[in-house]
Amino acid sequence: MAAQKILITGMGVVSAAGMTIPETLTGFAAGIRNLGQTSVSLSPLNLPVFEVVSPLRGSTRASSRTLQLAFHALDEALSNAGLSYDLSGLRVGVCMGTTVASQLNDMDFYTAYRKSGKAPLAPVETFLKSNLATAISREVKARGPCITVVNACSSSADALGVALGWLRNGFCDVAIAGGADELSRIPVCGFSSLSVFSPEPCRPYDRDRQGLNLGEAAGILILEPESIARRRGVNSTMFVGGYGAACDAHHLTAPRPDGSGLETAIRISLIEAGVQSAEISFVNAHGTATRDNDKVEGTVLARLFGEGIKVISTKGFTGHTLGAAGAIEAVFTALALREGWIPASPGFENKDDEIPIGAVREKSGLTGRYALSTSLAFGGNNAAVVIGRTE
Repeated sequence: MAAQKILITGMGVVSAAGMTIPETLTGFAAGIRNLGQTSVSLSPLNLPVFEVVSPLRGSTRASSRTLQLAFHALDEALSNAGLSYDLSGLRVGVCMGTTVASQLNDMDFYTAYRKSGKAPLAPVETFLKSNLATAISREVKARGPCITVVNACSSSADALGVALGWLRNGFCDVAIAGGADELSRIPVCGFSSLSVFSPEPCRPYDRDRQGLNLGEAAGILILEPESIARRRGVNSTMFVGGYGAACDAHHLTAPRPDGSGLETAIRISLIEAGVQSAEISFVNAHGTATRDNDKVEGTVLARLFGEGIKVISTKGFTGHTLGAAGAIEAVFTALALREGWIPASPGFENKDDEIPIGAVREKSGLTGRYALSTSLAFGGNNAAVVIGRTE
């Protein structure tokens, strides 16, 4: 008997591209890029970033900015799914990906300690209470598995994969899966020190790309098997078809030149989804606009899908949102399939002769049922998620 589909019954997203899904789609269609300069608190460096400047709905329930971003997206996702904040009647699993929220946002404590040799414990308490999965699980009264994934830039793509496994193996009825990350001084300075921070708006896949811009965001998907959704009277045309992960352990920060780890992750995701490469209508690529990432990723995508595959990097709208990237890009991928179009890939003008494929230059229609979202992370981690749409 064929396994039932794992439906996407709710989605929520917040980024510099928009505070909600409708706002994001409007911005994508118009090609709007909301890029600003870093504040002094983030870095003494004058670098462009994609910051969320509008008030967050989650700010009244959390002191950590990353958690505020997550709650903002969760509000929209639960509303879309027809769910409340009391989910005690269901077995709900929560799996969230992040980097900053679990590693890099305890700067207040260390700054005070470095200045005086002692520091109040309030920042530490805030840090410990801001574990994304635990905080969300507590907020919705979940009674199911709860994990925060911290795996660099593939964190929330991996979180989706974990949640998909839970549901397929009957560990929970519903899963809240996604990721969130705030802009932080450490990654801003860190990526600058790696000489991969662009002084201008990033240009993924473009011949003249100079590097990435950082951003902050949160994306959350509500996942549930068809039978559970049907019991709740909910229907959805969108589903997560497959997930693949592979680590090539080539280098601390650089991708393996032949892209074998990424290729393995993609092949696993396609096999799990039961989909042939020819059925993929477009790829929402990791597309950081760094020299190595785009060259390696583009070569792999051309090898697997042919040089005619449609490719977009939405990081031109959001910046690289680190641990949130996989989740928000999965949301964007699902929206593109649902709406039947992808926007022009921001910043792409000139094809790079070293990359067999280029990104789309204009808003394009879609007719296929499947799409792929890829994530490449430090340490050689690679993840791929297949999103599908029912006929």
